[in-house]
This record gives sequence, C-alpha cells and structure tokens, in this order.
Amino acid sequence: MQQEEKIFADGFSFKRNEKAPDFVVGRLSMKVDEAIAFMKQNEKKGWVNLSIKTARSGNYYLELDTYEPKTTTETDKAPASKSNQKPTQTTDNADLPF
Repeated sequence: MQQEEKIFADGFSFKRNEKAPDFVVGRLSMKVDEAIAFMKQNEKKGWVNLSIKTARSGNYYLELDTYEPKTTTETDKAPASKSNQKPTQTTDNADLPF
C-alpha cells in the first residue's frame, strides 16, 4: 500500500500542557491569515478535517485528513453467491404428529 504525502495544516498549532488538569487535552492556536488560506484551499463541502498526530520527536502536529469513504453504487455491489447464504429450512406441517 502506497503512503500518501502528508499535508501539514498551515497556521495551526496544537500543544499539550502536562501540568494541566486531566480534563484539558491541549491548546489549539491558529494564525488567522495562514489558517484561513489553508482552509479555503482544502475545504470539501464546507469542511476541513484535521488529524492531531504525534511526531517521532514527541511533538504534536496537525495533518489534513484526506480520507474519503468509498461510495458504492448498485452496479458496484456483487450479488451474494448462494454459498454465502444460510440454507433455508422448510417444514411441511402435514408431517407433524400433532
């Protein structure tokens, strides 16, 4: 599987403060001009998705999340083979003793 090139989120900075209370995850800072330009360039349907990740150095960074779920159409769906289907049992009520 080929790994796509990382797209770092310009204008965004995430920092974790180890001295902060447990309910504080971290601080997100945005440099307005750079962040707006990045968001306008990378928006899809009005949204920009970012992933917060940890670098090998231990620092955090934000990366553009480029994941798009595969869309399936009726023509893409393969019909289920009979070997994958559960056998159906039919009972003949005439054979029951009661």
